[in-house]
Amino acid sequence: MLLIGTGLVLMLVGVAGCVAANSFVGTLNASVETGAVLDDASLKQDLSAGRNLRGPIDLLLLGLDTRSDWEENTSRADSILVLHVPASHDQAYLMSIPRDALVEIPPYPKAGFYGTQEKANAAYYFGSQNGLGWRGGAALTAKMVHEVTGLTFSGVVVIDFKGFRGIIDALGSVRMCVDQETISDHYVVEDGKPVYAKGKPTGVYYRNSYVHEPGCREMPGWEALDFARQRKGGPNGDYDRQRHQQQLLKAIATKATSAGIITNPLRINDLIAAAGGSLKIDTGRADLTDFAFTLKSLATADLVMLKTNGGTFNSAQIRKTSAELLDDETLEMFTAAAEDRLGLFVLDHPEVLIDSR
Repeated sequence: MLLIGTGLVLMLVGVAGCVAANSFVGTLNASVETGAVLDDASLKQDLSAGRNLRGPIDLLLLGLDTRSDWEENTSRADSILVLHVPASHDQAYLMSIPRDALVEIPPYPKAGFYGTQEKANAAYYFGSQNGLGWRGGAALTAKMVHEVTGLTFSGVVVIDFKGFRGIIDALGSVRMCVDQETISDHYVVEDGKPVYAKGKPTGVYYRNSYVHEPGCREMPGWEALDFARQRKGGPNGDYDRQRHQQQLLKAIATKATSAGIITNPLRINDLIAAAGGSLKIDTGRADLTDFAFTLKSLATADLVMLKTNGGTFNSAQIRKTSAELLDDETLEMFTAAAEDRLGLFVLDHPEVLIDSR
């Protein structure tokens, strides 16, 4: 069963089929911060209430880069993903919106923001001002994604990167495959051990910068998250990072639904505790139990990962700063998701598939 929770994957459906599901959901509800952030335009209106949800399900997943030395409400959404489940509820598609995509961010007066053309990741920052915090940031990001793609959402999940690392550590490790040598922009090696390089300028590499060597292996939290965050060292920039982030989400889902986790109440509680402090959720017109029951038959093998802009950087400029445009095929892909015909689109456009091996 597909794990839809832990923030950029919703940590939930992985336990939907087990006897303890209701208890799990109750504990998760008590552990995470919830709030209503979707407005009438971005909220899916036709999602039937009740235990077995009907119609397509679209979830907006936001990953924040929040650091202890940053002021409150200065975060941007470093990762913006859409999880689309068609009305048949037999597949799930994961799509990323490039953080540097040049978009129109709509007005959000309650945050003192009146609209501009900017990079997609700035919507969260603008929405969180005037003390609105994550609710405002998520609300404006959802409005922006709705206007760009036509999608409406069944729910929103927000998590920061510290929470992601905690979740992986609670799992013990996740299996990741490094496809090419990748130099870390965040870690250096001192006395033979990787150390976080606090204060290092981004995009600057040292002789002792940590290197992710090619190959498949079990990775602890710091290593898996660091690998999935790299966007400057590979040939395709942010698209390498998008692909690796989607790979990480699937790896988390696979590990969390493995027998050693799903049958161990103590491990489940550790996972909830790791997610709870960093996880914020709006489940729209349903509740977590409804999602769990509806999607209980999905497995991680049913998760299909899709690429935008052909997996390359479609260059644009905004006030002399590098950005990118969403190409026609990408916009058609999001339209197909909004009209619940994404499966047919993928059959006609197999080039959008990401190899998840």
